This record gives sequence, structure tokens and C-alpha cells, in this order.
Amino acid sequence: MNIKKILIIFFIFIFTFLASFLIFKKFFEKKETISSNVSLPEENISNSNIIENVNYTSKDTQGNEFIINASKGEIDYSNSNILYLTNVYAIIKLKNSEKITISSDYGKYNSDNYDTIFSKNVLIKYLNNKITGEYLDLSLEGNLMIISKKVTYNNLNNLLKADVIEMNLKTKDTKIFMYENEKKVKITNQN
Repeated sequence: MNIKKILIIFFIFIFTFLASFLIFKKFFEKKETISSNVSLPEENISNSNIIENVNYTSKDTQGNEFIINASKGEIDYSNSNILYLTNVYAIIKLKNSEKITISSDYGKYNSDNYDTIFSKNVLIKYLNNKITGEYLDLSLEGNLMIISKKVTYNNLNNLLKADVIEMNLKTKDTKIFMYENEKKVKITNQN
């Protein structure tokens, strides 16, 4: 009779454990809607947190693709989802739109939400448009690109100087403004 009680308790314990595991999986595990692929050459990985020739590709459910390359990446010891990048080049391939290229001296990439900060000598190219600045905050989840600090916008007809340019990646709606209300955005016609 004692063995029967032990077996019943054992099966109740196993059932409780499995039920808890399934509930956790169903309700608490983070669901990814973006797939990603990291390509790191094995010969360049060592016991440090520095990686040479970083390539990271992510694609969302709508078919938009984000590719980021850097000559060097350094993993943040306190948060392994953060990579500090050097000599950064990125391509944003939006479905039903032309590609956007971005380059900068440095970057900070979050592999968890794909947000990227580009800094120093930032250059954005889209069709015949060229935007330069010192700081770019790119949010793929928010479909937003904010470039600031010494911003210039060049196209075939105009040269524009401002403090900030915000662009919605999907709609291409753009806001151009200065931090101080008294200052005005400077536009020069190049024709």
C-alpha cells in the first residue's frame, strides 16, 4: 500500500511539473516575429568579447530585410544582446520600396529588438537623396529613423541644413526641424 501512495504522489508531481512548463511556454515565453541570422567567422572568435567581420541579417513577417555589417563588434559584458560596432554598413530592404543604405564610424546594435544607433560620420542614401549627420537612431519595430547633430540633406535640387530629420520607414513621411523655435531650417536651391 505504501508503494501505491508513492507512485500516486510521483505521478501528481510529474503532472504538475508538465502542466507548469506548458503554461509557462504558452503565456510567458517571448514570441519572435522577426527571424535573424548571425554570421560570424569561427577563426576570428576567441575568449574575448571582440568579433571581427560581423554580419547580421534579420527579416520580418512582411518580407522587409535589415542587413548590418561591421569590421569589428564588441559584445557588452553586462548585456550580451548589445554589440558595439566599428566601421558600420547597413542595408534596409523594404518590400515595395527602394533600399536604404547607412554607413557610420560606430554603431550600437541590439540583437533583441534590432534597434541600432549609428554615430559619427553617418551617411544615409535613398534614391537620389543623401543625408549626413553625427547620430542616427533606427527603430525597425517603430519604423522610425531619427538623424540629428549637424544634419544636411542633399538631393538633385536642394541642400538643406537642420538639427533633426525624422523619417517613417514605411510611409517615407519626413519631419525636418530645429531644436530651438527661433532658428530656421536652411534650404538652398542648387540649380
